Amino acid sequence: MPSFDVISEANQVEVKNAVDQANKEIGTRFDFKGSDARVEQKELELTAYADSDFQLGQVRDVLTGKMAKRNVDVRFLDIGKIEKISGDKVKQVIRVKKGIETEDAKKIQRLIRDSKIKVQASIQGDSLRVTGAKRDDLQATIAMLKKDVTDLPLEFNNFRD
Repeated sequence: MPSFDVISEANQVEVKNAVDQANKEIGTRFDFKGSDARVEQKELELTAYADSDFQLGQVRDVLTGKMAKRNVDVRFLDIGKIEKISGDKVKQVIRVKKGIETEDAKKIQRLIRDSKIKVQASIQGDSLRVTGAKRDDLQATIAMLKKDVTDLPLEFNNFRD
């Protein structure tokens, strides 16, 4: 039976490259001279440091700009609260989302079921597998998901005939 997987996962290599480029730009910009502004990465967690709330916003803007240039969807970023650290310095934890959460997977599954296309969707961990008898039904499902699901950056892979 033909099938495909629906996933939501950022390209980690491009995320690392975007962080490196952002740090390089922050190091050379005049408005960051003498400040401790930077972005650190640990696996799926980015931490932005700056001297003030305004500078932290600038660091975030530089980071999202670099990610957009490297084709990393900024909807993958889950921006946390601003925390005060020693002195006047602030930091902010930014998580990179990986996988489709259970509640979002159930919404997508319900959307597929309500569309009346003759396919079945099953949740498999942090992804969805969609199977159907006809290839055209699967392609119609992909088109429908691209149009209707706008709050998640979805990818479609593992298309099997």
